[in-house]
Amino acid sequence: MKFAKMHGAGNDYVYVNCFETEIEDPAALAIELSSRNFAIGADGLILIMPSEVADVRMRMFNSDGSESEMCGNGIRCVAKYAYDHNLVDKTEITAETGAGILTLQLFPNADDRIEKVRVNMGRPRLKRGEIPMTGSAEDQVVGIELDVLDRTFRITCASMGNPHCVIFVEDVDQFPVEKYGPVIENHEIFPRRTNVEFVEVVSRTELKQRTWERGSGETLACGTGASAVTVAAVLNDLTERKVLNHLLGGDLEMEWAEDGSVFMTGPAIQVFEGVYDPQ
Repeated sequence: MKFAKMHGAGNDYVYVNCFETEIEDPAALAIELSSRNFAIGADGLILIMPSEVADVRMRMFNSDGSESEMCGNGIRCVAKYAYDHNLVDKTEITAETGAGILTLQLFPNADDRIEKVRVNMGRPRLKRGEIPMTGSAEDQVVGIELDVLDRTFRITCASMGNPHCVIFVEDVDQFPVEKYGPVIENHEIFPRRTNVEFVEVVSRTELKQRTWERGSGETLACGTGASAVTVAAVLNDLTERKVLNHLLGGDLEMEWAEDGSVFMTGPAIQVFEGVYDPQ
């Protein structure tokens, strides 16, 4: 099986071109390939597929085999792969995902390779029923209290096609993400589990983010998470609508536009290509 190893701000996946290759059990393959000691090593598996309604289709599987609706860092790499491998021949494309069809703007370098992609992540879904969360389906969750272990957090929740719970903290570098992340991920108020973002506000235009990703644990970056964080920061009047978000794996330029759409601009890097042939 041919594959490419790619990352967006350190959020790394194994990518398979399903225009050429058929994958029978992607969930099991994601678990197998993601092992950093016994296989390729990744946050999961992403399939680049033909689509009847867009230029390409993306399916994304976490390292535990669960399928997620969308991956903001992953979709930038899908766009890069599609352009660099001649699956598309234009610099504005559409991609079908479990969260809907997204539009991406591609920026070729001097060698006509893609290094940066801007994604219209769509509008955030803010109602409990849309995220989803338990409780009144029409209510929004902005700064409400949630008791977790020995602490009470104020959470703001949104869906960017997948669920996110955003918590603002004083010192994100020292925060025990591995202690609270999995408990919140699996909290009973999130029937489909949730991604959890711990965020430090640096200024009105700058944030620092760490993410406990549903099904993968802490990752170096999360694009849908950065989108939810941008929305949450504005809803809590902590930042402007346009911010620079520092993640462990790199920076993302974020904007919650006046028309309601969230835009994300960030890197898309291919690390290597190979053939997976376990003995």
